[in-house]
Amino acid sequence: MKKTWALFFLLCIAAGLVAGCGGGGGDKAAATKKMTIGDTTFNPENAEPNVNPQDSYAGWACIRYGIGETLVRYSDKMEVEPWLANSFENVDPLTWKLVLRDGVKFHSGRVMNAAAVKECLEALVKTHDRAPKDLMIDSIEANGQTLTIKTKEPRPALLNFLGDPYACIIDVKAGAKDGIVAGTGPYIAVDCKSGNHLTLKKNGAYWNGAPKLDELTIRTISDGNTLAAALQSGEIDAAYGMAYESYPLFQNDKYRFSQVATSRAFFLWMNYESPIASDPAVRKAIAMGVNKEVFVKTLLHGNGYPGNGAFPAGFAFGGDKARTDGCDPEGAKKVLEAAGWVDTDGDGIREKNGQKLTIRWLTYPSRQELPLLAEFAQAELKKIGMSVEVNSTASHNKIRKDPAGWDVYASAMVTAPTGDPEYFFASCCLDASPVNNGHFHSDRLEALAKEMAGEFDPAKRAALAVEMQQAILDDNGYVFCSFLQMSQIAKKNVTDYDAHPCDYYQITAKTDKTN
Repeated sequence: MKKTWALFFLLCIAAGLVAGCGGGGGDKAAATKKMTIGDTTFNPENAEPNVNPQDSYAGWACIRYGIGETLVRYSDKMEVEPWLANSFENVDPLTWKLVLRDGVKFHSGRVMNAAAVKECLEALVKTHDRAPKDLMIDSIEANGQTLTIKTKEPRPALLNFLGDPYACIIDVKAGAKDGIVAGTGPYIAVDCKSGNHLTLKKNGAYWNGAPKLDELTIRTISDGNTLAAALQSGEIDAAYGMAYESYPLFQNDKYRFSQVATSRAFFLWMNYESPIASDPAVRKAIAMGVNKEVFVKTLLHGNGYPGNGAFPAGFAFGGDKARTDGCDPEGAKKVLEAAGWVDTDGDGIREKNGQKLTIRWLTYPSRQELPLLAEFAQAELKKIGMSVEVNSTASHNKIRKDPAGWDVYASAMVTAPTGDPEYFFASCCLDASPVNNGHFHSDRLEALAKEMAGEFDPAKRAALAVEMQQAILDDNGYVFCSFLQMSQIAKKNVTDYDAHPCDYYQITAKTDKTN
């Protein structure tokens, strides 16, 4: 009997070992699926200190990383389509009705209904610098899943602005501790260290399908060489903001590129408070002195398009329909000489009334090609008698607010991220614009902007946009150097990590990493 029990015990142990091997395989199959993305732009330097969409431009991080979603979104053709709203209707020039999607929950567990969305939008217009002027909300009525918005004046582009990342719908009652908010997206932010990293976990209750990844980490890597090395070594699985000069390292069968033409522009702001840049001749000479085609071909390695106006060629309101002087160094010299800027001491740099023609050029390094643009312009403008002193610094956001700190500010911006031209002018060029860095003013532009604000016809809005571009180009208040072809680079085993014309929507529930 003892032998029988011993044999039975041994058989049980053996069966347990077999079961254990089987269990190990099951654990491996159910292992946590993680992905890490390196991003050059998720930092305070780019006004993305956290993922709270109501804080500066942090909405870009909120929507890119799958945390927040807006009532509407943009198609691949940059047309407005439903998202958290199932439908929308322009009832009259001042009234918009949106019917919200059923079955959506915030990361806090709260059900998204019209009352919650009303709270979010009312908090937005109280705290955000651009939203009140953009949205012009007079009142909001919430009734179940129906949201009715009344505006103070006709807002033809209201839906376009409601797709802006600052309009991500969040549970404002849940708060924003450490810059983390409760959105509705496929991923939940659990840890955020500004300028360093963001940690996310899957939203098991996501309304639009189960997310493929269990954990997602966004690492801030602002240096282009470091970013390239991290992707090559396998420290990260994908990269955003890779320097174009590093592209050849990844043009092989180990990686995949997702590329799309965008309205992200490299452009110059002229400082009208500056004794140098306030001179119309200086502004005109700078506009004529930089060879945009050479910049795109040599320093962007062809990953872009020369700029003319505020928007790319091919848009209904594209800058190709506006007029500029084009690159003409000899013409620029004549403009400067006629204005009294001459080289009297023979050192190659012009002077006027004893003042050297020195341009203080402010820019920042996290957009990898902006310092290259500065060096390129430095060499180009020296040929026409200008000295360019470059200040490429992460502190640019502080310096640009000081009129005494710069003459020309070079930045990168998506000029039409809402699919509508009003965005750029409202943000950057008007007296009431929150980021009119150079204090540009044009009576003509102000009048055209008022006309556009009340115009519902898309064709007429496009025509007005061309006129508005012409107003700023005629004064050389802004110089548009190029538009970028945006690229996201990932390992071959990463899927559905794709670039979009508006530069949003990087991470979705479908984004995956296979073995």
